Amino acid sequence: MLTFALSKGRLAEKIFAMLKKLDICDISVDDEDRRLVITNGEYTFFLAKPSDVPTFVDNGVADIGVVGKDTILEENRDITEVLDLGFGKCRMCVCAKVSDGDSFKYKSNLRVATKYPNIAKSYFDSVHQNCTIIKLNGSVELGPIVGLSDVIVDIVESGRTLKENGLAPVLTIHDLSARLIVNNASLKTKYDDISQIIKGFETLVKEK
Repeated sequence: MLTFALSKGRLAEKIFAMLKKLDICDISVDDEDRRLVITNGEYTFFLAKPSDVPTFVDNGVADIGVVGKDTILEENRDITEVLDLGFGKCRMCVCAKVSDGDSFKYKSNLRVATKYPNIAKSYFDSVHQNCTIIKLNGSVELGPIVGLSDVIVDIVESGRTLKENGLAPVLTIHDLSARLIVNNASLKTKYDDISQIIKGFETLVKEK
């Protein structure tokens, strides 16, 4: 028996489609589906909030997880990342007002609004930039607009929301995508079963 923890929504739908291609299981979910646990043959799936997926895997409740690289970095759990699945690509960026450009580099103490305080703090520490992290849960773009922060650290996909609010990416901290993660103990005790899953996903990734 292998147990998976998956992020709810489009990511779970994508993984179930890939598992179907591999003839591992045939499960479909949609926006109306409210199931949190799905069992199919030898496999059980937890549909969880993205930030909880690494927690389930770290604690051994799930053997395998699929979640965005941003969540892996932010949660910083004791897990093993085994494969870049190649979809859900985006970037974690420092963004500022277009009119400000990269002037933030010259501030002695930078105010940073973000949903990802650990990623932001880690990055600015690495470049020896003093900063004050301001945790926001909603539209972080408001930070520089209303004067709460000098910059934001956030995920950038199309960049449309930034542009419409007079902001722009200044630099990229990390390239992001969906990743396959495994529990460290499970990787040893269920090595053959997990290796089969990994090899199957690798085959599909290479076919793209």
